[in-house]
Amino acid sequence: MVSLAPTRDRVPVWLRWSALLWLFVWIPAYWHTWGAANFLHLCDVAVVLTCVGLWSNNSLLLSSQAVSSLLIDTPWASDAAWRFFTGRHLIGGTEYLFDANFPLWVRLLSLFHVLMPFLLLWALHQLGYDRRGWITQCIIAIPVVVLSRLASTPQANINYVFTDPFFKRAWGAAPLHLTAVLLFLMLVVYLPTHLLLARVFPPPPDAATFL
Repeated sequence: MVSLAPTRDRVPVWLRWSALLWLFVWIPAYWHTWGAANFLHLCDVAVVLTCVGLWSNNSLLLSSQAVSSLLIDTPWASDAAWRFFTGRHLIGGTEYLFDANFPLWVRLLSLFHVLMPFLLLWALHQLGYDRRGWITQCIIAIPVVVLSRLASTPQANINYVFTDPFFKRAWGAAPLHLTAVLLFLMLVVYLPTHLLLARVFPPPPDAATFL
């Protein structure tokens, strides 16, 4: 069925400039503290593309990063809150947030994980959800995951390209393990999020969507 969403307000100018300013602060701070390879984290890729999407009013970019981030940022925020209140990690992944070896103000920048879901949902409410978001994010994830394996180390384990976060093991040789990572992301993380967003939000006003 073809459906067209009504015209919606676009991203306000103050938010577009705020997104640009955030990148000017966040990128140098992260680069200096954790190095360039850190930006291969899919959550960090999402920050860059979300800011670009806000700046350009690009519903496709924002839709793809909603697919990427909504389900991932929730356990991150849950683990950080659990560690803050109980002193123990719930699932892990936020250990660096409590590591005093890194500047506190830089660590606090990682709280974007808490804000991102709300910001992306608001953006989809304003611009609509582009149904190409799922396939776009899948295409983005493939080179990012492969490059993570080439640029990362088993200790850093960016995007879990050496061992998975649940069983702490590798699922075969590198090609097989990377395939498992990508299939998990595409089918377990991205696809359910896409289906939910497609049900909740109308498409962009200038996009015909076949459902």
